[in-house]
Amino acid sequence: MHEQLFAFVDYQQSRSGGRVFLGGANISAMNNQAPFIIWLRLCIRMTLFAVALLWPAGTWYWREAWVVIGLWSSFEVAMTHYLLRHDPALLAERLKLVPLAKEQKAWDKVVMLLFFVAGIGLYIVPGFDVVRYQWSEPLPVWMRIIAMFIHLPCLVFLGWVMRENTYLSQVVKIDRERGHQVVTSGPYALVRHPMYAVAIVLLLAVPVALGSKFALILSIFLTALLIVRTHFEDRTLHAELNGYRDYTKQTRYRLIPGIW
Repeated sequence: MHEQLFAFVDYQQSRSGGRVFLGGANISAMNNQAPFIIWLRLCIRMTLFAVALLWPAGTWYWREAWVVIGLWSSFEVAMTHYLLRHDPALLAERLKLVPLAKEQKAWDKVVMLLFFVAGIGLYIVPGFDVVRYQWSEPLPVWMRIIAMFIHLPCLVFLGWVMRENTYLSQVVKIDRERGHQVVTSGPYALVRHPMYAVAIVLLLAVPVALGSKFALILSIFLTALLIVRTHFEDRTLHAELNGYRDYTKQTRYRLIPGIW
């Protein structure tokens, strides 16, 4: 539930012949950080994630929260290990704390500001809702268990998207220096924005796994923001990325095959 709540941009770019194209800025960023520092930053981030979930609850003894923390920690460790060896450019992008950039579209800055603020609520609200103040009746146990198991294929799919597209970005921009190319393989053969598709499922799965009805309301709002972002990003790619129009004829749907 990181990188600003899965807010990587599904920019249609590719790796040619299995090679990873590394931007100069990202190479410098990675060269300036020893693996120890990268792992330390990951530990700090995951600790803050755990605190954000558990502090509002007022207790360390919340099993559902620890399961969610364990699932996401395992994914983060696995992806950091993989990216350190195979894709340091993408890892550099993942290490950015704020989803803002000078080249970013103005509308995307507004969307990401709303997403960032609501995303903080998604971390904090479940503990208040389910444990400390019990604002609402927790969701049934069977729903929580299903939501936890849903994480597993979704996280695998998320890793697949990251492996396929080395140029995933947190902001909507056309990065001329690194060279955009349309990618049609892997999950991008299914839908044009697979990162957003799996992010929406996870946004809904997290509060359900924690049993929080109030946090589920925030997830619905965040899902709406992602759908809006998908629409405007798709327009940007149509207008500014060579080959994208042809790609849309091959892969017709943005998020859900057969629907949209």
